[in-house]
Amino acid sequence: MEVFYIRKNELPMNDEIRDREVRLIDDDGAMLGVMASMDAQKLAISKNLDLVKIVPNAVPPVCKIMDYGKCMYEKTKKDKEARKNQKVVSIKEVRVSAKIEEHDFDFKAKSAYKFLQDGNKVKVSIRFRGREMRFTVAGKEVLQKFADAVIDVGTIEKQPMLEGKNMIMILNPKKQ
Repeated sequence: MEVFYIRKNELPMNDEIRDREVRLIDDDGAMLGVMASMDAQKLAISKNLDLVKIVPNAVPPVCKIMDYGKCMYEKTKKDKEARKNQKVVSIKEVRVSAKIEEHDFDFKAKSAYKFLQDGNKVKVSIRFRGREMRFTVAGKEVLQKFADAVIDVGTIEKQPMLEGKNMIMILNPKKQ
């Protein structure tokens, strides 16, 4: 008994295709129609190429005659290029208190302003300790004042919300 292993995250090819009939596409993109998988494999071998199942869920499955190694090389190249063009957005955190002084507030608002200008998200949080849980309204007012201080470079993504003993608000940078 022969055992075939299908490679992880890769398409089945050649002897791994166990279907009786397949819909075949030629190496130049021409539709050749439905035929027996053995005939399709013979056609691929005659062209010194591979038979690759590209749409396994179709009835019958769609197979294409192609150079598998070249196809995988181009796919990894495209993936690498896509990763290179991705922009990583990090979240910076600024902690304030419900009874923050004016100078401390201005200093933290200025640092959040810089973070938002650099294109980072900012998470503003207040931790309530002990009896401070009675002053959650004051904490919400501080966070709203904070959002107003950086309104020209950021918008509120997540409104101030109490989560356990912390009140959290998330700010997004504005699009230029």
